[in-house]
Amino acid sequence: MRTLVVGSRASQLAKAQVKEFLGPLRARFTDVEFRHQLILEGGDRDRRSALASVSQASGGAAFSTNQEAALVAGEVDVIVHSLKDLPTSNPAELILLPPPGREDVRDALCGPVETATLTALPLGARVGTSAARRIAQLLAVRPDLGTVPIRGNVPPRLRRGREMGLDAVMLAAAGLHRLGLNDQIGQLLPIEQFPPSPGQGALGIQVRADNTFAIEVLSTAGDLQVDAEVRAERAMLAELHGGCSVPVGAHAHTDGGQLHLYGQVTSVDGTKQLTARASGPAGDPAALGHRVAAELMHQGAQEILDKARAT
Repeated sequence: MRTLVVGSRASQLAKAQVKEFLGPLRARFTDVEFRHQLILEGGDRDRRSALASVSQASGGAAFSTNQEAALVAGEVDVIVHSLKDLPTSNPAELILLPPPGREDVRDALCGPVETATLTALPLGARVGTSAARRIAQLLAVRPDLGTVPIRGNVPPRLRRGREMGLDAVMLAAAGLHRLGLNDQIGQLLPIEQFPPSPGQGALGIQVRADNTFAIEVLSTAGDLQVDAEVRAERAMLAELHGGCSVPVGAHAHTDGGQLHLYGQVTSVDGTKQLTARASGPAGDPAALGHRVAAELMHQGAQEILDKARAT
């Protein structure tokens, strides 16, 4: 029996994602043993520092550096990431396979269901989030809100939000769904105002380029339509030289063989917001991402991004 060692972070969500990914593969390849191995990342060790500083200390990747090193060293055969946490630059010896579908891409406000909505939050309400994009988008819609840094895995963030007396916590809906925490959602936020992080809701399946057996087996789980969509989003982010520390949102969807991409850049204080849209053939998602990024740059995104990085 052949064995494939699957690496991931140690969080509950990472474990749920691996289980989701391996379920169909285990049923399809009964002659392959899939073994799960946990890998601790810098962003998991340091829950107090700002994410941007943790990312800088980890070489720009707070949630993927150690996993990629284990993959390159041959300690594991594949890494299952949250794609939104994976840098747009891929090590030369590694490749990303098409993700197996995609969960809900939206962000969610979590808290008491009757009050954790954009319209019901009281004046000056405090919302827990550490993400630059989410902070900027919230302030663009509700400049009266206060944001409170809160990091960690999903259940601890929800618990800390309650312990700190926050009015709401902002999280990715995908993680809440995967952990069976739908009852914590007060509102799923509209994509038009809150386009997600590029790749949000999708899994990043990373393997060594020379591991033909892993590629042959794992590629059978890939969704090519979702792959085109997330590649367009990530191409836009790469062209903007963005990452977790800049307020960039993107959402791509396919309709009738055409790929449509919506991009947004927001100043950290929410006072200025740029948007751009474009459509193109699904066969060239990178070109579409570059077009939307170019339009955002033409509108003045560079100044916003430079200020965000400085902040």
